[in-house]
Amino acid sequence: MAFGIAAPGKSPEHHAQEGRFRSLQEYRQLVRDNIKQGLLDIMLTSASTNELLAVKERIFDQSSTTPAARVNDTTDIHLATGSDYAHEPSRPFRTATIDHIMCGHADCKPTQRVLGADLGLYSVTFNNDIERDLETLEAYGRFRIEAETKGFRHFLEVFNPNACDNHCPEDLGRFINDQIARTLAGVIGKGRPIFLKIPYHGPEAMEQLASYDRTLVPGILGGSSGTTFDAFFQLWEAKKHGARAALYGRMINNSEHQASFIQHLRWLADGDLNDPAEAVRSYHAALQDNGVQPYRSIEDDLVSTRRLAAYGNTTASPTTANASTAPKKNSVVEQIPQSEKVKWSLDRWQRILG
Repeated sequence: MAFGIAAPGKSPEHHAQEGRFRSLQEYRQLVRDNIKQGLLDIMLTSASTNELLAVKERIFDQSSTTPAARVNDTTDIHLATGSDYAHEPSRPFRTATIDHIMCGHADCKPTQRVLGADLGLYSVTFNNDIERDLETLEAYGRFRIEAETKGFRHFLEVFNPNACDNHCPEDLGRFINDQIARTLAGVIGKGRPIFLKIPYHGPEAMEQLASYDRTLVPGILGGSSGTTFDAFFQLWEAKKHGARAALYGRMINNSEHQASFIQHLRWLADGDLNDPAEAVRSYHAALQDNGVQPYRSIEDDLVSTRRLAAYGNTTASPTTANASTAPKKNSVVEQIPQSEKVKWSLDRWQRILG
């Protein structure tokens, strides 16, 4: 949803100067294909795609995949070309309603609430700004009350600060963990998220959160697309240190062959593959078997890069690979001032998407 016309991803016919992206219809067909593959536990879509696939087409009726929809779309994921919203602290906003997600119209009858999805993603971004963060907490509180009264479950996404300027926390992992603990400290069982979707800030932060409250289910978000090794290593390492879910959106959407990419993520999650570097090699073999040209050589795809965790984010979540597993490459993001990282992130996405 964040990038407008570019959100469905690059078309296979895309060339560097043409700006050719998939159509929404092409993107939705990929979603259908991924559901039918049967390897995904949850398929997260917009409310409009959820209406088409879940309410109208009934595609989930014969599937083990659970439908879910994005409930809110805060201002930090409004990234139209030429816009400046990502430079401002995130503010609450919701396009969808719970009823639209559950039944496809504004006033669901109780018997209609099973037609669509009864699970949604609610996203928050804390910027260490008392006025903006209070707005965020109050909006989340109103959502929880409405969700509980309508039998709607949710999982909670907590992004890194997107515009914290000169008051960015030094220890982002601890800041995010403390914000989660404080946000949920007074929330009773029926209002709590069934799991979390957060940036991966390394083993220490993940272990800290996982051991704090065993009823919390920490999950990692994929973040921006880097190398295939980035995606595989992050899942493998986060799982080892307590993560119990991996929610990859852009990484899957921007992969060369989504079905093969998902298969390898599944093997790593289930322990059928235990070496992320070997998973990269296996993925490249699958690309060759499917006649798909890889974006990078296998040597370049085994490199660990430093990526940004959120859409218009000011702060990076590093993938830290063992040097014996893959070489490490420095990035310009490590050398620029904090205030310029948002622009760096947006410019990088323009390069990725053409």
